[in-house]
Formats: sequence, C-alpha cells, structure tokens
Amino acid sequence: MSAISQTRPGSRLHYAWIIAAVTFLVLLVGAGVRATPSVLIVPWEREFGWTAATIGVGIALNIFLYGMIGPFAVAIIERFGLRRSVCTALLILAIGTASTSLMTAPWQMVLLWGIVVGSGSGMVANVLGATVAGRWFAKRRGLVLGMLTASSATGQLVFLPMLASLAVGQGWRSVSLVVAVATLALIPLVALLLRDRPADLGLPRYGEATVTPTPVLTENPAVRALRGLRTGLRSKDFWLLAGTFFICGASTNGLVGTHLIPACIDHGIPEVTAAGLLALMGICDLVGTTASGWLTDRFDSRKLLVWYYGLRGLSLIFLPYSFDLSFYGLSLFAVFYGLDWIATVPPTVQLAGKSFGEENAALMFGWIAAAHQIGAASAAWLAGMVRTDTGTYFGAFVSAGLLCLVAALMATFVGRSPREPALRPLPA
Repeated sequence: MSAISQTRPGSRLHYAWIIAAVTFLVLLVGAGVRATPSVLIVPWEREFGWTAATIGVGIALNIFLYGMIGPFAVAIIERFGLRRSVCTALLILAIGTASTSLMTAPWQMVLLWGIVVGSGSGMVANVLGATVAGRWFAKRRGLVLGMLTASSATGQLVFLPMLASLAVGQGWRSVSLVVAVATLALIPLVALLLRDRPADLGLPRYGEATVTPTPVLTENPAVRALRGLRTGLRSKDFWLLAGTFFICGASTNGLVGTHLIPACIDHGIPEVTAAGLLALMGICDLVGTTASGWLTDRFDSRKLLVWYYGLRGLSLIFLPYSFDLSFYGLSLFAVFYGLDWIATVPPTVQLAGKSFGEENAALMFGWIAAAHQIGAASAAWLAGMVRTDTGTYFGAFVSAGLLCLVAALMATFVGRSPREPALRPLPA
C-alpha cells in the first residue's frame, strides 16, 4: 500500500507511470515468448525429424492467434479487469511453455506453441499497451504508447540471439523452461502493482484533475468484440487504417523479420551475424517508436504515417542493393529501418480514437492490428514463393517497398470525411 499511497495527488510521481513500467515488462517478456519458436526450429528438426513445413504450422498458428486474439483480449479486459486478465494470460504462457519441454509429437507442438502460447501472447500484445495508455494517460499518451509498443517489438528481436545461444549450449528444453520461469516471475509483480483504472485508487488520469468514474460493463466480451468489427467494416477510416497496417505487417514481421536471415545467407553473411542485425533493429526500434509516440503528441498523425511508410518504402527498395555495399551497407539499412520498424503504432491508435471514440480506440486498434498479422503471414509465404521461383529475394523486397509507398498515400485520406458512427460508449 505504501507504493500506492505515495502516488496519490500531491506526490511527485503519478501512479500511472508505475502502471506503464509494469506493462512495459509484461509486453517485453510476452513478445519474447511469442518469438521463441523461431530459434527452436533447427533443434526440433534434429531431435524429432520434423520438417520445416510441420513446424511451420505451429508457428503460423502462433502468429495468427497473436494478432486475432487482440480484439477479444480488449473486450475481456473491459469485462474482467486489467490485473486479473494479465495474470491469467501470464499463467497460460508459463504453463504452455513449460509443457513444451515434455512434447514428443507434432500435434503437441501445434497445440502448445501454436494455440496455447499464441492465445496467451495475444492477450499481452500491443492492444494491452493501447488499453493502458488510454485508461491511465490524458497527456503524454502518445509517448507512453510509443514506449510500450517499442517494448513488444524489441522483445521479439533482442531476445533471439540470447535464446539461440542458450539452445546451442544447454539444449532447446532449457529455453522452454527459462522462458516459463521468466513469465511466471512476472505474475506476483503484476498482482501487486497493476491496477485496472485510476479511479480504483481515487486518482484522475495523468494530466487531468477530475477522477473519471469506472465504467461497468456486463456485455459478453465476444459480442462486444464482434460488434466492434461490424462497426469497423462500415467505416472508410477503418479500411484505410487496416489496409496500411496490413502493409506494415507485410513489410516488417512477414518479410524482414522472417526472411532477412535467409537473404543474408544467400549473400554469404553468416547466420549469427544476420541475427545480430535483427537485434540491432530491435534496439533502434526502441528509440524510434518511443520518439514516434512523442511526435504523435505534437503533430498530425496522418503526416507522421506518410513519412514513416514513405521512408520505409525507400529503405526496402534500397535493401537489395545494400548487400553489394559490404556489411556496412546492411548495417546502415538495419539502423535506418529499425528506427521505423513499428513506429506506425502510436499515430494509428490516435487516428482510431478520433474515428471511433477514445473509449473504443483499443478495441478498434485490436482489429486493425489483426490486419497487421494477416499481412505478415501473407508476406512470409509470398516472399518464400518469390525466393523459390526466382532464386532471390529482390522482387519481394522491392514489391514491399512499393506497397509502403501506397500506404503513405492511403494515410493521407484518413479522417477526411465527417466522423462516422462509433460504438456505443461504455456505461458508467
């Protein structure tokens, strides 16, 4: 209680910042757990004789649920509370990852890493950051959302070299157990410090002077999530934001996150060095996405998206040529591209709030983020087809760059028409 009482009105530190710090850790670990199977593919092939196609089913299901659970996760949090929902998600992740150390058959891998871990990680994805930022911050919301978003992307990229080294030195089962213990250790911290809303502590949101009453929601979470989707499908802004985010996923997780290492190997760059490039992108993303949140608080989100997608498109068109400029050319790409990796999230969430109402921003962003994962899955498959048919990733990288330029154009049309009908507000 002392930590809470010190953050009531009149103290220097608003409790919202403690909530943001705890959420940062949850998103960091959750994203690292979701990305773990990518370093276990080769060990599974060696021990069990499973093919890459078989393992790919589990990983694809993992990625799909990571995105599709988002809208339902928001509705569950609204119905059952932030602390209870996050603790449950972390417990699911811990049980799922620990159980994988005992698996011996492909269906067990698909069940555990695909369904269980995919569902748990989807509960603690970017929609959690959007929910926390909206509930606890009236000012500096973009900055906070930028930091929280950066933690999820950084967790996927930075942890991979460490987990890969652990798998080589101690075996893949040690990776599963270490990840499970790290996830389990977060539960007491979340239970002790995380709170649902500022009103639970008698506090206003950061930047406000009046305490906002806690809404009471009795609607079925699935019904609320699907009602949000129905509202979105009738909205031009939803299609524009979902379309740009589809391209965002295709050009990041789906293409670069999946195929950069094989592309580097094609050009004689060792696998460990290529993994280091992804880690470098993760570090740069932490800086770039946090800065994006700061900019979102101050500038037109549409203009920011135009710049982000435009610069990303140019960098992807440059990527095939960077392989001919020695490793330094590729490092330049990694730094530049990493700064823009997922900087699109803060302005996208803000535009969703303007289009559908601030209280519905997290839910609608959940559906927009689902389009991100569909784009990622599509690009991961299509880029592999291009590599198989042509022997090079050149066409995939250039095509993704051109798509990003299209996304920059699409962003200019968001919010051009009068605000469309939104979801019913949450009852107070």
